[in-house]
Amino acid sequence: MVNPVDPNKVLLTGENSFIRLQETEDGAETTRASHWRILKSPSGPGHVLFLQSDVTDGEVRIYSDNIAMTRWLQATIESVLYPAFADETIPVIDSEFGKVGDGINHWTETVDSLEESLQLTWYDIGEPFILSAAPGEMQGNPHGVYSCLIPCERAQLTLNGESAAGRPFPEMIGSHKTSTACLAWSETWTHPR
Repeated sequence: MVNPVDPNKVLLTGENSFIRLQETEDGAETTRASHWRILKSPSGPGHVLFLQSDVTDGEVRIYSDNIAMTRWLQATIESVLYPAFADETIPVIDSEFGKVGDGINHWTETVDSLEESLQLTWYDIGEPFILSAAPGEMQGNPHGVYSCLIPCERAQLTLNGESAAGRPFPEMIGSHKTSTACLAWSETWTHPR
């Protein structure tokens, strides 16, 4: 019998849904949003939204309810995924997070700070699939990740009522067709012991 226990160390578990928008399929990104809901990490649970968008004039903004977790995430994961989000000199905006939806027809994450209100909405939700990569299997990434990815054909991000330009486009992960907008639930990141 194969041992069903992964021998690697768990770094974090939670969610990391994302939206990447473009105006044309081969065009530049107009929005990159990475929304984390972390249930367990060395710096505790919490939420963080990393955002770079036309609605922020291309500026990276970071919204969170746990700054220690956010800085740990920047140093550990975002430094590998998207270095612009790993810059620890960017201030963290204290925010409250909420969610609404059924995950079948639509899903909305809300982020509210003293001066800003954001909504990230995924809809035209597709069939879930499992992403499974052991540490070192993804080029340039020493970590492993296991995630239930749910591709969405459409997504919208608004900041104080202003909608970000562009839309999601299809993309491939390995041999599986997915989207540049996915709900990423039951996500666990690992590292060799």
